[in-house]
Amino acid sequence: MAQRSAAVPMKVLVLAGPESSGKSWLSGEIHANFGGILVCEYVRHFIESEARETRYDDITLIAQGQLAWEDAARAKQPSLLILDTHLLSNILWSRTLFGACPTWIEQALLARHYDLHLLLSPETVVWHDDGQRCQPQLAERQAFFEASRQWLDLHHQPCQVLQGDWQQRKDAAFEAVTRLLKS
Repeated sequence: MAQRSAAVPMKVLVLAGPESSGKSWLSGEIHANFGGILVCEYVRHFIESEARETRYDDITLIAQGQLAWEDAARAKQPSLLILDTHLLSNILWSRTLFGACPTWIEQALLARHYDLHLLLSPETVVWHDDGQRCQPQLAERQAFFEASRQWLDLHHQPCQVLQGDWQQRKDAAFEAVTRLLKS
């Protein structure tokens, strides 16, 4: 009787950091090179469909939407799950824009397993206005980056900072994903 080989465990990769630091571009590059499933940023869909200013009451809906997209992808058990963002972004944006965040969101984030966070620095890359971004000043994006790093460190989340130009970020990300998939 032939034995079934053990399933390859799913690796979950998250791209984190401030706006205009290359998360969406880099997640697409990683997906194109390594395959797996890519989950995009739900808030972009929400903003486009609502066509109005985001309110504090929307934070729960946005977080639930992000989780639903993530859960649907997790259910497919790909060898690599690439998240363009996750609930940390919801937490930090809610605090930045409204001075508060529903407490359940952080609890939901901490209840999930992520194998690696690629934290993208805002330095050395140019901010681009895409109609949804609101932090043109490097100091604002740097503060968001530092808040992301502090949260990841505080909660002992596996993290690698990516810096440099676009090619340096891509090269470092590909090396990190290669290591992740071999682990």
